[in-house]
Amino acid sequence: MHFRFSCFLVVFFWSLAAAAPGQNAAGQGSSPSTDVPENPQAVKKVPSGVILVKGAWSSASDSVTPVPEGGSVTGNVFTNEYFGITFPLPADWMQKYMGPPPSESGRYVLAQLRPADNYDGPTRGNILVTAQDMFFTPLPVANSLELTAYEKDNLQSNYKLERPPTEIKIAGRSFTFFAYWSPVAEIHWYVLATEIRCHAVEFVLTSRDTKLLDSLMQDMNKMELPAEASPTGDEGGGAFPTCIKDYAKSENLIARFNPILTERRFNAVPVRIIIDKSGNVKHIHFLSAFPDQERAITDALQQWKFKPYFKNGRPVEVETGIMFGHAPPRLAP
Repeated sequence: MHFRFSCFLVVFFWSLAAAAPGQNAAGQGSSPSTDVPENPQAVKKVPSGVILVKGAWSSASDSVTPVPEGGSVTGNVFTNEYFGITFPLPADWMQKYMGPPPSESGRYVLAQLRPADNYDGPTRGNILVTAQDMFFTPLPVANSLELTAYEKDNLQSNYKLERPPTEIKIAGRSFTFFAYWSPVAEIHWYVLATEIRCHAVEFVLTSRDTKLLDSLMQDMNKMELPAEASPTGDEGGGAFPTCIKDYAKSENLIARFNPILTERRFNAVPVRIIIDKSGNVKHIHFLSAFPDQERAITDALQQWKFKPYFKNGRPVEVETGIMFGHAPPRLAP
């Protein structure tokens, strides 16, 4: 299963030391060349080993509201406030690398967990925690149950299905589970998926030892998840906003202003917004955008006004997604 992540333009800056200006010939006065700074010490050099990256990136309108990519491992526990996940790592496991930014199709790598260097177990494995934003996925799926079915049906020819998709309970919540393996590499994959806040959250366990994988599945029962998590769809609610796909329609809008984009770009700009109980946009989360796009779209969205959304007779906050720019093509069923 291949997922297309955003391409980034990586630019290397190499600073060259300016040579000292030569002496003028006797009797021939001239002003210093404008190519040489008057104060050579003012020239800033990129530190050795640093790569400057310019391109589309993820960002948010504030640093207080949790975002999907905001999870971290502290004290051997993976927590993600946005998804409401608390996952104690297996003994002697760690996170070595942080995930990349989300793709323009809404794919996240939330955590990549592996045994620590001092791990003394008989075999090694890997735990990959991902999330797929169901608002922006180009796949012909509507929830995590359909996503796992799609993944199972589109395994490459050198992979073999080991266990068909079934519904199981993990930490008291419903997951869809299936397994496949590579007879050539003798590696097994266990895939466990559920849906939280209109994201398909997947735990992918990998190892050569199925006993280790079974043990890792048992360890997942120590995890804490929102009560609404399920394979067929979690629309939020409770402590979370209610997520509604394509909510930014004319019938739900009182006022709308189009962003004024000054640069001609051809990238997709997926944006998740949270609308407060009065209908104002209170939070803007860019999955992938250039800085000029972020500024223009933020200025426009802050002027949008929605009709309040009522649930059980009371106004509630709503989270929805809006695609600006050129959306990635959707795959046919």
